[in-house]
Amino acid sequence: MIGIQPLRIPAEAKERVRLLFMAKHALWGGGMHPEDGNHAIYHHEVRSTLEGMGLNLALADTYRVLFDTPDADFVFPLLNRGGFVNSEMLIPTLCNMHRIPYLGAMPFLRGLGDDKSVSKLVSTHAGVPTADWFCFRRGAPVEEASLPAAPDGRWVIKPNASSASWGISDAFDFQGVANAIANIHGQGHDAIVEPYLDGYDVQCAFITIDGEARALPMLWYEREDTQKLWTYYEKRDLVQNTEKAALKTFDNPDFAPLITDMARKVARELLPFDYGRIEFRVDLEKGDINFIEINLNCNLWSEKVMAKAAKFAGFSHADLLETLLAESWRRNGLIA
Repeated sequence: MIGIQPLRIPAEAKERVRLLFMAKHALWGGGMHPEDGNHAIYHHEVRSTLEGMGLNLALADTYRVLFDTPDADFVFPLLNRGGFVNSEMLIPTLCNMHRIPYLGAMPFLRGLGDDKSVSKLVSTHAGVPTADWFCFRRGAPVEEASLPAAPDGRWVIKPNASSASWGISDAFDFQGVANAIANIHGQGHDAIVEPYLDGYDVQCAFITIDGEARALPMLWYEREDTQKLWTYYEKRDLVQNTEKAALKTFDNPDFAPLITDMARKVARELLPFDYGRIEFRVDLEKGDINFIEINLNCNLWSEKVMAKAAKFAGFSHADLLETLLAESWRRNGLIA
């Protein structure tokens, strides 16, 4: 990250380019949401930061604004969790229909990133170690023979396109796994099953500069109990979380260079994208490193990995957002 400075948008472009910010809580007044918790705070913060940058800004909290051609030159999409399967691909697809550029990645890459099973195929293709898994698609048979190996006899089951650990559970036999899969299928989602991997989550955040994926300082959650599953409700601060888990820089001399190299291999498979987070599970005792998932539209809240990593690199929240926009506007021909 040495030598990377925040990018700046010329004043005339801030006035000229009509930016449409789309988020479920783009019009929220601030504070927690009864169902989405701190996600509403996140959307309000991004909106406030964009307003503070003096941009030509419009707001929307519904996909309908893109059903007809909007009065916009560029879209900043955070309206991902639309309440239906593959909703993360809708805004980029509608923007493509109107030939309006947008922040992030093209629809196919967005879908690839949100399909945990397919993203693991990409990781495997890149030569990055990935624990065994199987995706039980809705309508396909749920057979014990398809279960991935779990040396410790514990499996993790979650929606294949879940975010913030929505719907996650664990099981210790096939019947428990099958019940969890049935629950996820009943809610309209495919289910991915993996062996439980002990260890710590190491987060590799990337932003694009001059067309190249550049790594921000690597972070990890230093947890008290690595055997405990983190739930959606805990991540959204909707329940009291008594476990201490500090988000810190990860500079382990034995593991950090290896993980950085692995993350770069995965990132190269996904270009062009404006920002993203690649996650690994690391067992410091056994020395095991396994790719977990990618997120090409990851959380930009100042309390989460992307903004925290940028802060360690010397970027303010406004610096981060302006850099993402400046790079994307340059790539899409909106600024020189």
